[in-house]
Amino acid sequence: MIEIRDEALGDEEAIRRVNEEAFGQPDEARIVDALRAHCPDLLSLVAVDGEEVVGHILFSPASLERARGMGLAPMSVLPGRQRDGIGSRLVEEGLRRLRERGCPFVIVLGHAEYYPRFGFEPASAHGVRCKWDVPDEVFMILVLDAPVMEGVSGVAHYRGELG
Repeated sequence: MIEIRDEALGDEEAIRRVNEEAFGQPDEARIVDALRAHCPDLLSLVAVDGEEVVGHILFSPASLERARGMGLAPMSVLPGRQRDGIGSRLVEEGLRRLRERGCPFVIVLGHAEYYPRFGFEPASAHGVRCKWDVPDEVFMILVLDAPVMEGVSGVAHYRGELG
């Protein structure tokens, strides 16, 4: 049975392995390690099956002109466990916790077919742009607090570790 819990001390190596296997290269694992070392405001969750970490999701601070929210990146599941709903459970639990914390928005640079099921929509519909040149449909936002986000637009800024 899959349990979603906070990252705990000692999970670092397993999280690194999940990210490297899921993405087929070490870049995302390096970003997670750098954020963990330099950013105390993370939300880092793992999906655990028994004793094995099989998935991971990270939310780190992101900002717009007058609002501070979170960026979802990366989200990874071991290749052999993908399409089992683990990623969806990680996203749903992370978003639930961010709503409880009063986070006004979450941005993601991701698959246009995947993230809309959680309420994400193209950020451009809200006047929000990515600092990188990416297709409009892959840069998305989920507004969690509409009154706070009223009239907020501009270029979204991630933590420096993300590039």
